[in-house]
Amino acid sequence: MLANTILIIGTGLIGGSFAKGLKQRNLIRCAIGYGRRYKQLELGIELAVIDEAARDLPQAIARADVIVLGVPTLTVADYLDVIAEHRKADSVVTDVASVKGEIAHVIREHYGAIPPWFVLGHPIAGSEKSGITASNGDLYVHHKVILTPEVDTDENALALIRALWEGVGADVVCMGINEHDRVLAATSHLPHALAFSLVDCLQAMDANVDVFRFAAGGFRDFTRIAGSHPVMWHDIMLANKSAILEMMGEFKAALSNLENAMENDDSDTILAMFERAKASREHFAGLIDAASSTESNAAISADLSKDKN
Repeated sequence: MLANTILIIGTGLIGGSFAKGLKQRNLIRCAIGYGRRYKQLELGIELAVIDEAARDLPQAIARADVIVLGVPTLTVADYLDVIAEHRKADSVVTDVASVKGEIAHVIREHYGAIPPWFVLGHPIAGSEKSGITASNGDLYVHHKVILTPEVDTDENALALIRALWEGVGADVVCMGINEHDRVLAATSHLPHALAFSLVDCLQAMDANVDVFRFAAGGFRDFTRIAGSHPVMWHDIMLANKSAILEMMGEFKAALSNLENAMENDDSDTILAMFERAKASREHFAGLIDAASSTESNAAISADLSKDKN
């Protein structure tokens, strides 16, 4: 048992899956959910995602040993004052937002600095599905979770959040806030922007029915993420604007090079670009697969054994 009571503020796919995973593994005694739609929370109880549905947020905060902010990035600020006023002195707060720089900024605006008891985090897992009904207790197994602790972050707070994530099967790594936002802009935020933009472009075409009717597997694979939560991704695009725009510039330059090569029938340039991309994809796919099947699993097993001892 790692914690008695955990409060999930914003019990959607990410927060709900975290709570469900912890409950399934008996790592907590009680999971409380809080959100705008109480009926959804009641459904979460029926689905064994949470144990209780909170109507009174201050009261729930006062009970919690761990508070998880699972709300969209631009909504986190709405909860910082009530958390500071009602949290227990020894409770730990964390978040799951995809943009750490914006979260760090609003925390500093409210508190003057990032408190030692606040551990910023981001699970690199998800689905195009959303809501508490999509909660999956195994969502984080073999997936990365990035924590971005500060110099003043309390060691015990960091260790607890790390243990909770590792407890649901995640591979936890730490990195700086700026590095996190640059990496995610390239590997997650830009791909989502491209998928949303492509589908929006195609649906506006006169022949959109035929376009989607004859779409093959590659189109479905690439555009699957365009079915993700619009509000969440709206917030991410604005919150990590600087890093995403930088990556968009890099991508537009690469696309422009391809366009120029096609216009000039430059076969060598086109083939060289595609061959480089294929080789890079195979190389990095191999690294990802190897890490998932060996190093990550070994690290998780070793750390969990330490926790048990």
